[in-house]
Amino acid sequence: MRNTTPLLEATDLRLRLHTHVGTVDAVRGVNLSLRRGETLGLVGESGCGKSLTAMTLMGLHPEGATVSGSLRFHGEEMIGQSEARWCALRGDRIGMVFQEPMSALNPVHTVGHQVAEPLRLHRGLTAAAARKEAVALLDRVGIADAARRFDAWPHQFSGGQRQRITIAMALACSPDLLIADEPTTALDVTIAGQILQLIRDLVRERDMGLILISHDLGVIAQNVSHMMVMYGGMVVESGPTREVFSRRAHPYTQGLFGSRPQLGPQAHTGSGARARLAAIPGNVPELRNMPAGCPFADRCVVSLPACQDEMPPLIQLGQDHCARCVLLESAG
Repeated sequence: MRNTTPLLEATDLRLRLHTHVGTVDAVRGVNLSLRRGETLGLVGESGCGKSLTAMTLMGLHPEGATVSGSLRFHGEEMIGQSEARWCALRGDRIGMVFQEPMSALNPVHTVGHQVAEPLRLHRGLTAAAARKEAVALLDRVGIADAARRFDAWPHQFSGGQRQRITIAMALACSPDLLIADEPTTALDVTIAGQILQLIRDLVRERDMGLILISHDLGVIAQNVSHMMVMYGGMVVESGPTREVFSRRAHPYTQGLFGSRPQLGPQAHTGSGARARLAAIPGNVPELRNMPAGCPFADRCVVSLPACQDEMPPLIQLGQDHCARCVLLESAG
């Protein structure tokens, strides 16, 4: 029988950055709950707070930042924990796949050394035992002739191979939680599909919790059961992936879907010319220039005066499906 206790639980999680231009709220009141075997996607444009949220969940927030709210991992409150405690969890119980593998890999160490390192550090394995485990991991993630290539350097691998190596590093100690931040960035569509399939297989095999960050709605649709749409450092809509895709309650969610490239007859005008994409007007505002109310108000085509002044309430739309928008409140 599956344990129903949350693996990871965040309540009103906030990250405040103290910068040379003043104090800004980078993560604003994020709530989430994830159990073993469950998958959650974070989606939104660049600059919406997805990666900062993930880094906060890993205890990797910028130096001098203030974190508040509650963040529990296996029931243990992590807000206020020492760096030593976080270091004991990262790479062991929590693994992360970063979006740029060449930056995540150390160019002055062989790939085998880097995959074996968490096994020596967290599991206390001897060099020989760690090497054996690391070779098996490299083989599992699809690195051909893993035993021979154990002593190769990161620059000797392709982009797709390097991403597979970072996945092996993240999974070395069989973590309970895997956070994957844009794991297919800069990979061609075929390799990206293979990487995502590999992550799906490993999550299923090891019964891990998965948080997948992406700006690609297709990736979210195919890989996670629940999703959160982020804008301005906060969650504007969340729920089961199928329900969010079918209802698209928040104007920002609607804008993201409307700006997707279309295939088939709908991708062309009546004259046969290719239809223009429906872009969301404006740009993601800087954190220090967020309106007092809805963070999307300045770009929203259906914005009301009240949207600028007051934070919209959280409206329950169905089981586990909710969104923040004054139009939903009036519709209800």
